[in-house]
Amino acid sequence: MKRTLFVAFVVSLGGFLFGFDAGIISGVMSYAGPEFNLTDLQTGWVVSAPSFAAMFAMLISGRLSDFVGRKNILIVVAFLYAVSALWSAYAGSYEALYIARMVGGLAFGAALVLAPTYIAEISTAKTRGTLVAVQQLNIVLGFFAAFLSNYYFNKIFSGGESTFLTEENVWRWMLGVELVPALLYFVFMFFVPKSPRWLFSKDRVEEAKKVLVQMHGEEHAQEEATSIAESIQNTSKEKVKIMELFSPAMKFVITVGLILGILQQITGINAIYFYATSIFKQTGIGTDAAFSSGVLLSFTTVVFTIVSMALIDRMGRRPLLLVGIGGIAVSLMLCGYGFQNATYNISQEELNQLEFAEASQLSPIIDTTFDSDLDFKRAAKEALGDQVYARNEGAILEVATTMNATLVLVGILGFIACFAFSLGPVMWVMLSELFPNKYRGLAIGFIGFVNSFASWVVQQVFPWELNNLGNAMSFLIFGVIAVMGFFILLRILPETKGKSLEEIEAELIKE
Repeated sequence: MKRTLFVAFVVSLGGFLFGFDAGIISGVMSYAGPEFNLTDLQTGWVVSAPSFAAMFAMLISGRLSDFVGRKNILIVVAFLYAVSALWSAYAGSYEALYIARMVGGLAFGAALVLAPTYIAEISTAKTRGTLVAVQQLNIVLGFFAAFLSNYYFNKIFSGGESTFLTEENVWRWMLGVELVPALLYFVFMFFVPKSPRWLFSKDRVEEAKKVLVQMHGEEHAQEEATSIAESIQNTSKEKVKIMELFSPAMKFVITVGLILGILQQITGINAIYFYATSIFKQTGIGTDAAFSSGVLLSFTTVVFTIVSMALIDRMGRRPLLLVGIGGIAVSLMLCGYGFQNATYNISQEELNQLEFAEASQLSPIIDTTFDSDLDFKRAAKEALGDQVYARNEGAILEVATTMNATLVLVGILGFIACFAFSLGPVMWVMLSELFPNKYRGLAIGFIGFVNSFASWVVQQVFPWELNNLGNAMSFLIFGVIAVMGFFILLRILPETKGKSLEEIEAELIKE
């Protein structure tokens, strides 16, 4: 078990880098956005560029790995992460930044598909849920490391404790530190074995058996080898076409997989993660507190992902998903309610507290109370200009906003906690289990493509949502989607706990 756990952890370091990249951009945009004077559309593109590229990586990486192996593709993934980190840090323009982030997207798109696939293929039925969830643990550890890194870079810069950090380069350092874990991932990947199920599919039986012995010991290795061999013997070796995923036999599992893949993203998880610093600024707590709240958010994710790993092979996949999606719906509604009751007003005394040079230009809106964040931000931008407002939004909202920020914080943390023990890890566990060996690489790649497309749409649209629909309506929309998702899953979701991949195939695939 220790050997298998180590291998699962190394392979899922791609998830750590995904989490790190996703968390880092939340703080980066506080500086890079104003520097490049980005519009809502451009901001959406920079943030969502990795997800856009990941769509295509997910679509082909699973199938490609069926030919050349999971391990070989993951080594390339690690290299691409390193290239993306370095290129992003040196990006001299908006275009260079989003192209560099697309390179990273190719990496994490492939990693998010192949890591759970690989881990499922080296695991036993008893440990598979926990081990595949290691992928999600690494993702949230990446988020935590990124928010912590952003917090310290921001603290050092804003506190004037450093001579080398400036408003123009602090975000470059935030992006550049990703190079370190990327290089470690690249080196460690050479020390993991090839997937035994993949080796069996290539008739490299003796090599596969050696891997199984290393992973599980002689007795369990023999049981796994027999089960895998029988499954592959009963599986046609004809080339699998994507339209076969929609055959009558596959209809149920592909429907479940698609619903999980879409629901995981359209409830807004990456809007929260990728724009966390901006969202916390909207509550009026200030820029420094927004960065520190991001650390709390990511720490909550880590804690509840560990809870998920402890429960997934005991409680099962279905209970965790249903409880989690229900909690997500309640939490999002709470956020919407908190923002709905906010008011915005700047007094002369509060205006004098603002330290940026153009603050006096806000005098036309002094002592005017706004019930809508949209109206307030529109008036402030008219007075200051978009770039000046974007650069100082945290400070402006801190003095102007009157709302129950604690209520919104509780709602966001509740959402993150519920996601972390349900849709986050359990979706990938179930995707690694639902599909027969013959279809697994192609099916997970296809659903990964849809998942990443949904993620890209959410990230691309979210800045526009905040600036055109407002904070309250944006969260309400996500909450309604979560409610609908709960009732759909209640009706169709199967349980796969404690069953071998071959048993699940026999139960759910009706030829």
